[in-house]
Amino acid sequence: MREVTFRVRHHGEPESDISADYPAITIRSVSSMTGRAAERKRIIEITGPETSVAGFLDEFAAAPAVLSVDRLTRLDVPRVLVAVTIDSYQWDSISQRLADLGVHYRTGATIEAGWERWTLYLDESDDLNEIIASLERAGNETDLIRNVEVDEVAEHERLEFSRVLSNLTSRQREVLGTAIELGYYQPKKGTSIEDIADAVGIASTTAWEHLARAETKVMEEVGNKITSTGARSPNRE
Repeated sequence: MREVTFRVRHHGEPESDISADYPAITIRSVSSMTGRAAERKRIIEITGPETSVAGFLDEFAAAPAVLSVDRLTRLDVPRVLVAVTIDSYQWDSISQRLADLGVHYRTGATIEAGWERWTLYLDESDDLNEIIASLERAGNETDLIRNVEVDEVAEHERLEFSRVLSNLTSRQREVLGTAIELGYYQPKKGTSIEDIADAVGIASTTAWEHLARAETKVMEEVGNKITSTGARSPNRE
């Protein structure tokens, strides 16, 4: 089995087109789709500056295919949750296209700066070229990011690690990677947020925001892993 990750510039789809004008936010589907016939509902998570999230939601709510947008959290929290109801007859779904092709894909695709990020799990019988061609025939652009053989022995660990990385935006990965390289997490660290910001070329407040969001996402995944496996410290008193 192969793990394939690619981006899709989904032209004509509101989340993709509108988010292209708000590159500071990241959108992720966090629930399955419910409902019948044309009216379908799901929950999305949006991270990013409050003003950008608000601007995106205002434009998104006005899109013809969007029936309603209900905010479940305040806009000033790290992860904004929104219930979205759409008219599926006007909505071109990548997940539905992949399902029609009989392809296994990871749920919870992310969208950043107009690009949807999808990860597929392909058997030998699956034709990657045809899958991409099918998406492009619908007027989309594709950008292949990753295409590797999934090792059977370490399959679970690789899939979990890949999920952590896919939850980070490109800027969050850059800032977190720079922090690690500069020794920010060493016991006697001499690295400051200002050092990280200078290395990346952004303001220190922006660097702190990206690093904080990245740390939250990574630690949530680690926490979920510890909880699910029942791991306990051998030195627990």
